[in-house]
Amino acid sequence: MNVTGTIDRPHTHDPQKQAPMTSSAGEPFGSANPVFSTTADANASRQNRTREMQLLQEALARAHMNERMREVDAERQAVRLVAARRMQRRAERVSLRARRALAMAVMH
Repeated sequence: MNVTGTIDRPHTHDPQKQAPMTSSAGEPFGSANPVFSTTADANASRQNRTREMQLLQEALARAHMNERMREVDAERQAVRLVAARRMQRRAERVSLRARRALAMAVMH
């Protein structure tokens, strides 16, 4: 394979001289844009790839934020559960104390 540049450091920065994205045998059909022969189509292809990459980044950011929101909700629910158990134990202690006080009052 004779590659003169990489994605991050292309051989040329002129979009008209760069080869458009092609699909390999391992990729599913429609995952890459077809090969264009005209320079206008190459520019459109390049813009479309840029838009696709931006949409990929947006989808990744959205998924990351959704995962983060689920983590925050789970943590919030855990904190509420701990507080509810603490209040329940406190209420049980107060109830037991009141019952003891009533029993002491009845006995005397």
